[in-house]
Amino acid sequence: MSAKIPFNKPFIAGKELYYVAQAVTLGNIAGDGHFTQSCCRLLEERFGIHRVLLTPSCTAALEMAAMLCDIEPGDEVVMPSFTFVSTANAFVRLGARPVFVDIRPDTMNLDESQLAAHVGPRTKAIVPVHYAGVACEMNDILQLARQHDIRVIEDAAQGVNAFYHERALGSLGALGAYSFHETKNYICGEGGALCINDPQFIERAEIIRDKGTNRSQFFRGQVDKYTWVDVGSSYVPSEIVSAFLYAQLEMLDVIGERRRQIYDAYYERLQPWERRGLLRLPRVPSGCRSNHHMFYIVVADLATRDGLIEHLRREQISAVFHYVPLHSSPMGRRFGYAEGDLPVTEEMSDRLVRLPFYYEMNHEDQQRVVEQVSRFLERHGKTFDAAVCPDFVFSDKPHDG
Repeated sequence: MSAKIPFNKPFIAGKELYYVAQAVTLGNIAGDGHFTQSCCRLLEERFGIHRVLLTPSCTAALEMAAMLCDIEPGDEVVMPSFTFVSTANAFVRLGARPVFVDIRPDTMNLDESQLAAHVGPRTKAIVPVHYAGVACEMNDILQLARQHDIRVIEDAAQGVNAFYHERALGSLGALGAYSFHETKNYICGEGGALCINDPQFIERAEIIRDKGTNRSQFFRGQVDKYTWVDVGSSYVPSEIVSAFLYAQLEMLDVIGERRRQIYDAYYERLQPWERRGLLRLPRVPSGCRSNHHMFYIVVADLATRDGLIEHLRREQISAVFHYVPLHSSPMGRRFGYAEGDLPVTEEMSDRLVRLPFYYEMNHEDQQRVVEQVSRFLERHGKTFDAAVCPDFVFSDKPHDG
């Protein structure tokens, strides 16, 4: 029997273990030491972000962003339903109501053309989620936010080292959040970062991050002692985590190039099936530069999706669907949502399949995935119904502007 091909596989790209040992030798593994600060500086300089603060997770970064924006009970926060629960939880835990917007079928991102209809007098923030490392249409989103004096908080969990008109994702909104979870492009097991592009948030962000104390000011010599000055929590990662991450960030371009190669190979080998109308490949709109976070395909219907995943499982290949839309979840129903409210989100959620994709994936394993997808489509594939998906236009290659 062939060896199992996992959906994801953590990896070591450079000096991860050496830096972890060095962190211990330096004598500070609690956090905010040499490696934490080095990661922050690298991200700030590379992506043009005013201030970066590492956090234990992207969830923590989103929670900090919600606190910085003074989210209160009765506020509304606009976001897509096709996202991870942390996007909503960060605001719901402070009493806000998530206002879910449908997605675009080409990128799976929030549909900016529907955004204005969901903004009202209680809207406190808009949270665009950059799905698969492909940017939302940020010019339209930022323009609407300025008109209504609303904060934009980018959920760029999947968007590290991806760009929108040459600006890094995470650098466009007032605040942004990155993830370095083991499933992401650059990893440290569990980790994240808060991106601060509006300088007015920096001082309070440092306080919230360090349990509500002004400890950062104390270490800089700005106060002679530190004390409790605001609400906060423990949002500082350990130096060991930061040391592992710094080695990954040093290899930013090497890792990015390898992921591009894997992505392009999938695209080229599966393109004949798109031409036959049996699947749809990912889209990257003009002006967006993807970080090739994942490779997914969209098939004709739910039965085809489930059949393909089961076929791959029997062949020792782990492929998975993605989010169950938040509006159709038990928590979503508590906010008054029901199935049918966001038809594109529901349709795409039922039809999307993510294929194995990781840094160390070799040619032979990738070819095996492609062969098994092809075998299933040859026997059981269905063509798209143009009436259901009129915008599924099959092209020769993705645009990656």
